[in-house]
Amino acid sequence: MRLLPLAPGGPRRGSPRHLPSCSPALLLLLLLLGGCLGVSAVAAGSRRPNVVLLLTDDQDEVLGGMTPLKKTKALIGEMGMTFSSAYVPSALCCPSRASILTGKYPHNHHVVNNTLEGNCSSRSWQKIQEPNTFPAILRSVCGYQTFFAGKYLNEYGAPDAGGLEHVPPGWSYWYALEKNSKYYNYTLSINGKARKHGENYSVDYLTDVLANVSLDFLEYKSNSEPFFMMISTPAPHSPWTAAPQYQKTFQNVFAPRNKNFNIHGTNKHWLIRQAKTPMTNSSIQFLDNAFRKRWQTLLSVDDLVEKLVKRLEFNGELNNTYIFYTSDNGYHTGQFSLPIDKRQLYEFDIKVPLLVRGPGIKPNQTSKMLVANIDLGPTILDIAGYSLNKTQMDGMSLLPILKGASNLTWRSDVLVEYQGEGRNVTDPTCPSLSPGVSQCFPDCVCEDAYNNTYACVRTMAALWNLQYCEFDDQEVFVEVYNLTADPDQITNIVKSIDPDLLGKMNYRLMMLQSCSGPTCRTPGVFDPGYRFDPRLMFNNHGSVRTRRFSKRPL
Repeated sequence: MRLLPLAPGGPRRGSPRHLPSCSPALLLLLLLLGGCLGVSAVAAGSRRPNVVLLLTDDQDEVLGGMTPLKKTKALIGEMGMTFSSAYVPSALCCPSRASILTGKYPHNHHVVNNTLEGNCSSRSWQKIQEPNTFPAILRSVCGYQTFFAGKYLNEYGAPDAGGLEHVPPGWSYWYALEKNSKYYNYTLSINGKARKHGENYSVDYLTDVLANVSLDFLEYKSNSEPFFMMISTPAPHSPWTAAPQYQKTFQNVFAPRNKNFNIHGTNKHWLIRQAKTPMTNSSIQFLDNAFRKRWQTLLSVDDLVEKLVKRLEFNGELNNTYIFYTSDNGYHTGQFSLPIDKRQLYEFDIKVPLLVRGPGIKPNQTSKMLVANIDLGPTILDIAGYSLNKTQMDGMSLLPILKGASNLTWRSDVLVEYQGEGRNVTDPTCPSLSPGVSQCFPDCVCEDAYNNTYACVRTMAALWNLQYCEFDDQEVFVEVYNLTADPDQITNIVKSIDPDLLGKMNYRLMMLQSCSGPTCRTPGVFDPGYRFDPRLMFNNHGSVRTRRFSKRPL
């Protein structure tokens, strides 16, 4: 199947335009004036790098999510750099994906959950944020060919938000899944036109379809422009439908029985404490089966990566292409007796894989630098030669880390924020539960609630490895963890930690929650340049100021 760019007979209204044909010298001049190409690159006449971003759905790092991906680890991780401290600013699909696209924390892009009301692919998102995503800049300013295939945002394709005819600005080729992850019986928007798929493995299995259209793009794209590809797989998201050849793999694999598996969440927020401990045998069997199926679906992703890398190598483009591999959030299977889901503040939900290979990156490296997915957009724009200072992004470019810069000044903390969701009615399958909770399965253990709204400072410094979190509830409940002594986050040390440090962390959280652009990159509590003014901890009435959670209407 041959891919066609958007509007082959001329651009449609609202569709990305291709750059007009021009001489290489004129194109270089235009790019230089537009701010996407450094003078040294022009003088050297070097080819601008290509970029590929591979994004999985709900793939954890803490519980062994990369274990099935042997080829991916060999072809990307071992050929480049693996980040051991990569985080997401929100442990939920749509807010996290919005952070990748915009380079912003959720309080700045205002996507708070997976619903239209929560700004997920809403009209407001389309009007305010989409024109300023990094792919839009790559296409309109830097002259990149841009290709998207797979899951975009959870409400993409909703009739109230333009339907499948809506193609976000910045994409030359658009193969987007309608709404949430599926493997069969789904609809794609092919450059704004709907195409339905059935349940025939050879032509419909989504991970393989994404691989095939990606290879088609590499065959039929223009060779006169650099390219950016974003491939967003359904795996390992539910319903965890593996390809036929992988459905019997990992039969002896079970969810990890680590220290926080199937234990009561003592001294934690009430939502964690309500989980039933010990879990029933049926719950454990359910989560073990889910864990196994998740790994099975990832084997097709591993095949996709292998095909893509081989095609780039065959085309002679691999050495000039950066390849990023990551996930939108982590996942848990039985930790603190929560059967399966994400959304929580703990490492298993907010930490993700991040592997990168490309020009100038030495092989077999591991970086312990604290990074977040808000850094992906700034990094890719930096690769294209576009200055972060021209954007409103909160993240930082990883390019100096990737290229081994010495004496690098880097951040020591990142913000994590989440706005809980709950129904106003009682769940009919769990009549004993009060309204206000959601995601109650199995055995009526609820994974979310309207006041599961929290914000955290995740700090990694030379002598400190801390997480400080506040909940937006009547208690203003606080959780603090020393991850050096307690990597499984079993013991909440809020009552034993130095009160002065607690005050500083509270203030830092308030600062980050109101930050924007450069102010999100200011020194953290343990950095030499940090300044703390205790007077700012009090309001005009003399009482302690607490952080305000955003309730901004969309």
